[in-house]
Amino acid sequence: MKTARDLTLEAAQSAGSSRSFGSRAAVRDVPFLQVKKLLDSRHDRDILEGLRKVISVSGRLASMMRYLMSVLQMMYRSKPCLPYFSSVVKNVASPNIEIKKLVYIYLLHYAESEPDLALLSINTIQKSLTDQNPQVRAMALRVMSGIRVPVISQIVSLAIKRGCGDMSPHVRKAAALAIQKCYKLDPNTLPQLLEYLSVLLGDKQYYVVGSAVTAFLEICPDRIDLIHKHYRALIRKLVDMDEWGQLALLRLMTVYARKCFPKRFTRLKNNLSEGFYEDDTNEQDAETPKEEVQVLDPDLELFLKACKPLLQSRNSAVVVAVVRAFLHLGTPEYLDTAVGPLVALLRSGQDLQQIVLYNIVSVCLGRPASFVPYTSHFFVRSSDAPEVWQLKIELLTLVFPHSDSQSKGLILNELEHFTKTSRNDLVRESVRAIGRCAQNDSRTSKRCLNLLLRQTSSEDGNLVAEVLTVVRHLIQQDPASHTTTVIRLAKNLDTMTNPEARASIIWLVGEFADLEGEDNIAPDVLRILAQGFADESEPAKLQIVLLAAKVYIHHINRTQKSDSDGKASGTQDEDELDSSVEQKPSTEQNHPIAILWRYILLLARYDTSYDLRDRTRFYKALLGDPTSIQLASLLLLAPKPVPHTPSPSEGRKFWLLGSASLVIGEEAGLSGLSGYENLPEWVQAGQEPDPKVRDEIITKPQYGEKRDEPAGEKLDTALREKAAERKLDGVGQSTNRMTLDDWLAEEESEGSTESEEDDDEDDEEEEEEEEEEEEEEEEESDEENSDAEKTRLVEKKDKLVQHG
Repeated sequence: MKTARDLTLEAAQSAGSSRSFGSRAAVRDVPFLQVKKLLDSRHDRDILEGLRKVISVSGRLASMMRYLMSVLQMMYRSKPCLPYFSSVVKNVASPNIEIKKLVYIYLLHYAESEPDLALLSINTIQKSLTDQNPQVRAMALRVMSGIRVPVISQIVSLAIKRGCGDMSPHVRKAAALAIQKCYKLDPNTLPQLLEYLSVLLGDKQYYVVGSAVTAFLEICPDRIDLIHKHYRALIRKLVDMDEWGQLALLRLMTVYARKCFPKRFTRLKNNLSEGFYEDDTNEQDAETPKEEVQVLDPDLELFLKACKPLLQSRNSAVVVAVVRAFLHLGTPEYLDTAVGPLVALLRSGQDLQQIVLYNIVSVCLGRPASFVPYTSHFFVRSSDAPEVWQLKIELLTLVFPHSDSQSKGLILNELEHFTKTSRNDLVRESVRAIGRCAQNDSRTSKRCLNLLLRQTSSEDGNLVAEVLTVVRHLIQQDPASHTTTVIRLAKNLDTMTNPEARASIIWLVGEFADLEGEDNIAPDVLRILAQGFADESEPAKLQIVLLAAKVYIHHINRTQKSDSDGKASGTQDEDELDSSVEQKPSTEQNHPIAILWRYILLLARYDTSYDLRDRTRFYKALLGDPTSIQLASLLLLAPKPVPHTPSPSEGRKFWLLGSASLVIGEEAGLSGLSGYENLPEWVQAGQEPDPKVRDEIITKPQYGEKRDEPAGEKLDTALREKAAERKLDGVGQSTNRMTLDDWLAEEESEGSTESEEDDDEDDEEEEEEEEEEEEEEEEESDEENSDAEKTRLVEKKDKLVQHG
């Protein structure tokens, strides 16, 4: 009962301490002398208790301790544990593996603070490298390489050499992980480490090779010559590796392929119907261009085929790495197979959706047609964050030109629905997306334009301003067919109050000021706007002044053209010409357009805006000099370039897929974040290494030499031998596939034949025993007969002697 009571109290105490984890209540400190007494004890139980208390004091080591030990007695606030160093380190020679783990944890954390005392434990750790337990050997190697004391770099190098030849794969994996630590400790050990690394890259265990590849990328990523002879073996181990090893190997092989496999193309022959004469087909072949198709190297195709199973990986980083390999190395067919698994990553959490969408957009910018079947996955949900739905809307605009009519209708209905929401940022992005859809697909531009024009009557000024900006870009693509659209927009100036919206409409009217007849509404619009010039906003005033300058210069150009036409006709007399020249200045000054121009100049002259006054003086000086009319025409009436609104992520497509620079974008700078490395260019044809360097060297065992044959090979050999025996026994029998009943019947027949053979052997043994017994009896009888003859001969001899 007392023992049960103590255990109950201890369990309650540990449960209470675990519940208090994370709380900010004051925790009583452990007495120094008490802990030191526990560490100096001779009993493993007391030492283990003291180590738990020491490690539980440090807040940083608590997580490591929870990983190694499932039970912790208490959690304390951060406190320096360096005073316990000597008492803890002396327990490194303890045979208890739990004590070794705790000492190693403490040693890794504080060895840099006390290098002299840490060196005292090196000899004991070296002895652990020869321990019978592979876990102890691996742990000792891991700890020795983790002690950041440069003096022991050569000792660590020798320990790695010993670990590379260890029988346990766990120790070899620890040796591979220790290579990069040793290199950081002393870069001068690189030649030795390269030898060890070359051995580990050829290891038969896949988890050893994964750590070796990670070390290779860390210390010598440019030494591609070390990979040649292991290339095909590494490819075969790719599927079996852990996720971190797969990521490292995919990154390595992507760079290796760019440096060792040139990009080759071939022209496909067009399958044309042959003509009646052979000359017809030759002429057709010469005229029609041939399609170029990329040709893959066999070793490169081996790598790409090995990557396909990884598309089903549970790790999203592995899937993105495979897509990157297909995008930069493979043909479009390989990329099409990777689109579905990449889109499936959108089912992950909110924290990964944004990163996945950046990678999807980057791939979609180059090949949008592959994402058309997955259009429904890009529709916006109510729970999506702003960063997520922005990228989804961008994807909808990218796949829009390649979709069918039904999908286009769904996309436009989706975007139109978002223009009616109360979120200004979503409304603005939806309107811009509709504009990009109309820009990328001319067949639906009219529908998109009507959809936008319906939004101009909205009471939301921000929406109207954004709509008119997009409409202006669409009208500039084909100005001749949108004259009625400009007239319709000009009628909305009476009710429109948003400054940016009014400025956009006034600019559009000025672009159509050169029309003839009733379609030229620019002078009437200018006359109406001049009445309320003082009440307009500054952006609208600037556009009104620009509109007045365009209307006036068109008027000047028309009058000059009419004068030149009159002079060319030559029908007027000299007196009539003189009178017309005298009346010309007065008629020009009294023309309504000239009067309206001077009125606008006076209104702008006394405005409070410096920018408006400066702009007005510039236009007045430019148009007031008759010699600069041609220059003014070039300046104000020059044809405007057709605006093209790029996709928001257009500047990200040059970043490498799966990199952090792709997610950050322009903020990463011109060269990306620190540590960013782009893929190298394809090697030129003729400069690639010889394909024979990738041939695997198979060494045959010499006569009398034993070869270590894996269990898998032994099993395969036994199965082949068994199959060969069955083929020899079953000559003349049917070669059809055997059913389960046939197998069972065969086993029973084999069992019966074996029992019969055993009976025959027993009978033979009995016969042999009987024959042996008969032979023994004959020999005994012969011996008896020989003895009787001897006695008879002796008796005859005695009788002869007596008679003689």
